[in-house]
Amino acid sequence: MPDSLKLHATWMDGLADFLADERGVEAILLNPEGRKVSIATLGTVNADLLKARLDTVLRALDAQFGGPGFTSSVGQPSAFSLQVRQLPNHVLIEKPSCPTAPKFWKWREFAWPDPEEIEAKSLEEWQTLAMQAAICGVALLTGWVLENFTALPATVWVTCYIIAIIAGGWDAAIDATEKIREGQLDIHFLMLAVAAGAMAIGAWTEGALLLFLFSFSGALEHYALHRTHREINALTKAAPKMARVILPDGSVEDRAVAALQIGDLLQVRPDELFAVDGTIESGETAADESNLTGEAVPVEKMKGEEVFSGTLNLWGAVTVRVDKLAAQSALQKIITLIQHAQNLRAPSERFTDRFGTRYTWGVLGITTVMFFVWWLAFHLPPFHNTEATRSAFYRAMTLLVVMSPCALALSIPSAILAAIAWGARHGILFRGGAAIEKLAEVDVICMDKTGTLTEGELRVQVIESFPPGREADVERIAATMEANSNHPIARAIVAHSKQKGVEVGKLVEFQSLTGAGLRGLVNGELSYVGRRELMEQGEFAGWLTKVPDAPLGFTEVWVLQSALVGRILLQDTIREGSKGTLAKLKEAGIETVMLTGDRRAAAEQIAKDLGLSAVFAGLKPEDKVASIKGFTDKGRKVAMVGDGVNDAPSLAAAYVSVAMGARGSDAALEQSDVVLMQDKIEKLLTARDLSLRARAIIRQNLVISLGAIGLMALSSLFGLVPLTLGVLGHEGSTVIVCLNSLRLLFARDRR
Repeated sequence: MPDSLKLHATWMDGLADFLADERGVEAILLNPEGRKVSIATLGTVNADLLKARLDTVLRALDAQFGGPGFTSSVGQPSAFSLQVRQLPNHVLIEKPSCPTAPKFWKWREFAWPDPEEIEAKSLEEWQTLAMQAAICGVALLTGWVLENFTALPATVWVTCYIIAIIAGGWDAAIDATEKIREGQLDIHFLMLAVAAGAMAIGAWTEGALLLFLFSFSGALEHYALHRTHREINALTKAAPKMARVILPDGSVEDRAVAALQIGDLLQVRPDELFAVDGTIESGETAADESNLTGEAVPVEKMKGEEVFSGTLNLWGAVTVRVDKLAAQSALQKIITLIQHAQNLRAPSERFTDRFGTRYTWGVLGITTVMFFVWWLAFHLPPFHNTEATRSAFYRAMTLLVVMSPCALALSIPSAILAAIAWGARHGILFRGGAAIEKLAEVDVICMDKTGTLTEGELRVQVIESFPPGREADVERIAATMEANSNHPIARAIVAHSKQKGVEVGKLVEFQSLTGAGLRGLVNGELSYVGRRELMEQGEFAGWLTKVPDAPLGFTEVWVLQSALVGRILLQDTIREGSKGTLAKLKEAGIETVMLTGDRRAAAEQIAKDLGLSAVFAGLKPEDKVASIKGFTDKGRKVAMVGDGVNDAPSLAAAYVSVAMGARGSDAALEQSDVVLMQDKIEKLLTARDLSLRARAIIRQNLVISLGAIGLMALSSLFGLVPLTLGVLGHEGSTVIVCLNSLRLLFARDRR
């Protein structure tokens, strides 16, 4: 069998699960060498949705196993009821069926999704759409200025409008053509028809403006899609690719992370990422797990304790036994969870899309019928206008213009754009209109602890000396020693000493004590800074019985000298504004919940101080997603607020996702619908208030636009609306809608 057809067993499991879960999909034919995949379907299926789901599965499997040509031979997948057959250059996975069933299958071939190609294509698409919208806007503005403020011939400004219509309608024309081939008409076709009708009766501005709005919104939509693709690829690239494996003879070789097997021993040096989930076999260290759990304090790792892929080994050289394959690693789970959560999360449907096809057929049908009614029943000339009588075609085009959903199309995006602009001025970034509308509907807000409700950085809270009175000496010794370390605790102590203007001493013979702390000569005196273990030996041991343990939620650092014992207590402090924000959310009837990977005791203490409705502690990323789904399954609308890589899956799974922008990870920012750029939790109240106001204005705009269309259309049917009045009525409703939306730009921050 060619190497390209050797499939990893778990690869097969992933595809088998997809095949078993998809109704209407009967078989999958793989051609790894040609990077093609074909799907056999039976009955009616949504091809676009099917392709999106398959792409998600294949991208996840590619990220986990490096593609289907990885290793091992073809095996029976876990979904044992499926059949696997080896064909020339292909592998066929199929559901059990009768012998005649394959005759009725419809095969669809898809290109194998390449993350790099997908990202590049999405970049090209949104840039192309943005360029088309820009050309349309510039040409539209130029034509309007030339028409109204110059005496140039009409051909000049008409040419500008034609350029605008071509640029703005190009993508709509492509979409409409594809739908027509499938026997469907949608809102894109109607936009083109309205633009053509407007051109026919000389309403050039109308047609160009409508197409500009559609092309601009399309560019924004594709931009958001591109950012999502880019972030998933960035996470995949950030995962460790190589690891040092200790062989039985004691030598070390570099090996691809994807090729690691359970039981392999890895050598991990300081300042390196742990490649997979495993257990420490020898050595001691501390791990920075903040990107997975959100825990600000480094976690000590001794022999027999677990370490997780993607977390940072801070200071010790350790040997790690592989407990899980790369595909089941903590970091890979986050990547997969993001992809699956994005796929499960239903896209926001635009109001016009929900009735687009029926409205399009209705408008075209009414216009066509009325043309013949005016011509044949009322005996109006079909195309020739006279001073006394307008032709049937002229009246039909007038009806088409007044029934154009221009004001309707503007009613939502104009309010959304105004809200986005206001939010940006006040430190709130809404990534798309759906977030603005949905945030007002939220009745549960889940929040991460570290970096969201708290600052996410350790700060010195208390300095103690035994005997009392030498606190300044304790801080000076600690600052002198810790100035040579980049440990989070060291950064906090050094920052505190600089703020107070403490002068560091002279340090010589500096030495790191594995698993205990630091040793050195400070101004000629032997000094130690580190963990409580420093006190357990020698003459200092007796002090432990005299000094109470560090208070709940505090981290302690001991300082020892021949005639001095001291302790520094550090804590991740509650963010200013957290308590007031939570109180106001409760007043609004919103349930507030903490989801954290921190230890339960510390989490419950903070939850009590802040007055949270509930707290869930000790959670892994998948546990946070499960908690959010638990609320969602009960019919609740959940917003998630977070800032770390570990929050990205739960942000993607939430109804609305909110990220803290100043210190938030790229994964959290890219998965968020709303970003609080100034890193102030109280801005969440401002964002919700803006959402409520924007939703009210959208509803007002819909009433205005639909009312104007109904009134003007009814008047046109009876021939009561001349072209000038029809255009003025149509333009008037559009202007009113825009002005109503612009009120958001001048709103005051009520927080």
